[in-house]
Amino acid sequence: MSNFYTDNAALRFQLSHPLMKKIVALKERNFAEKDKYDFAPRDFEDAIDNYDKVLEIIGEICAETIAPNAESVDKEGPQVINNRVKYARGTQENQDALIQAGVYGMALPRQFGGLNFSMIPYVMGGELVSRADAGFANIWGLQDCAETIVEFADEDVKAEFLPRVTQGETCSMDLTEPDAGSDLQAVQLKATFNEKDGMWYLNGVKRFITNGDAQIKLVLARSEEGTSDGRGLSYFVADNKHDSTIKVRRIENKLGIKGSPTCELVFTNTPAKLVGNRRLGLIKYVMSLMNGARLGVGAQSVGVSEAAYKEAVAYANDRKQFGKAIIEFPAVFEMISVMKAKLDASRALLYETARFVDIYKSYEGIEAERKLTPEEKAEYKEYQKLADAFTPQVKMFASEYANQNAYDSVQVHGGSGFMKDYACERIYRDARILTIYEGTSQLQVVSAIRHVTTGSYLKQIREYEKQPINPEFYSFRKRLMVMTNLYENSVARVMDLKNPEYLDFQARRLVEIAGHIIMGYLLIIDASRNEIFRKSAEVYLNYGEVEVRKHAAFIKTFNIDSLDRYRMA
Repeated sequence: MSNFYTDNAALRFQLSHPLMKKIVALKERNFAEKDKYDFAPRDFEDAIDNYDKVLEIIGEICAETIAPNAESVDKEGPQVINNRVKYARGTQENQDALIQAGVYGMALPRQFGGLNFSMIPYVMGGELVSRADAGFANIWGLQDCAETIVEFADEDVKAEFLPRVTQGETCSMDLTEPDAGSDLQAVQLKATFNEKDGMWYLNGVKRFITNGDAQIKLVLARSEEGTSDGRGLSYFVADNKHDSTIKVRRIENKLGIKGSPTCELVFTNTPAKLVGNRRLGLIKYVMSLMNGARLGVGAQSVGVSEAAYKEAVAYANDRKQFGKAIIEFPAVFEMISVMKAKLDASRALLYETARFVDIYKSYEGIEAERKLTPEEKAEYKEYQKLADAFTPQVKMFASEYANQNAYDSVQVHGGSGFMKDYACERIYRDARILTIYEGTSQLQVVSAIRHVTTGSYLKQIREYEKQPINPEFYSFRKRLMVMTNLYENSVARVMDLKNPEYLDFQARRLVEIAGHIIMGYLLIIDASRNEIFRKSAEVYLNYGEVEVRKHAAFIKTFNIDSLDRYRMA
């Protein structure tokens, strides 16, 4: 039987990372639950074995059920019947298979029926599902909503909703409105508290809601009368399993990810419960949820990249022209080698980010139980800063590379790639949303640029520079050190002008330079541990070096007086 986990050595490699022992020990509180739950691990090896077995189950379902259903789901799509969503047949089959396997709620605490896994295997699950069907990955991935409930809701809300997530009930985060897209401060859906029954009631419209008819809904709403900004917004959880107060007005007709129902919703006196404290809905809770969602889109993007790459390789080996397989032609094998390098680079960045998130989130959980030691507090802050710095990088690069790899996969297929007979056509359409939702690439630059100006990226690059590598990669490191000098000089050149508009203009170039250097280092560090990354390390270094030099040259030669001409265009 085919299996998307066991056929990919690059995934299993991530479970052997040196930080995994620390991550597992923190997540398991040094295996404190081993005598309380039969399925809790007794030591590190037991935990990794649990991760491995569950990922094998998910990998098999992805290969044997979700991927074979992807084409029919794309054609059939969901429907609205009596103001409720009915999934495509294949979508429901996918959902039923995962529920039956008991793999929902992987990262949730055991007391609620979860497996208490670290972020790493959960992100891997997202990558596997996305490789099989990017649209279904949205239904799977929205269990992220449960993390917000774990972190911020009171015990009654946790007890009511979290066991349902582990049983496979679907979730959604209802943020966007017709007049409130990226500017969530403009949300107007109204939340009113009823003193008599102690319930909140929601009224208004939400739009572009992924998996909008989900059974468990996290809703951003305006709870404070007379307000017009983010300080008047609170976060609520609504039970939509048997409710008739939330109506699906329509499902959007999208370019891609057609199996994922993107809905316009009408709330009419919908009962809801407050998550956390009033007024912190956008300021604290949605921001936390969005960071998790961006990591999720990073995993989705790497899965799509993997799918695009696999389709390209299979076709290039099979297709014969002029008496030989087209993969033997340099124009084709170069394209495929760059696809693989981008895939490996974005995956390295994804799991590095996930490790940072794992560690700081574990310390956050420990801090809720006891006071952290000074050493733990310092480590917590450091990993939180790294997670904040790397999350926009992975969301931007992984999604951009997924689009580029999907494009190149179609190109490798030639005219056949333009036909619906081949999966690369669907993958190409599915990939397009990745640079848009959960914050466009442009918004990721806005989030990332402060880590350029404060030196966070440079500091971490210097840490990578000091890590031990195989002697064969010393020349690669020297080239990365030259690229780092170009980065330092470019940052200084932009900052010295003390012009905020000019900084914004050059921001993407600076963020991309940092990203190329970081991914270059991650690949040579990985290649030093496993030779399967050797080719990608070299190919990506060649690719990234050209990109860095291009951006550095543009910054060096650009005349700030030319800025007006760009504005006029």
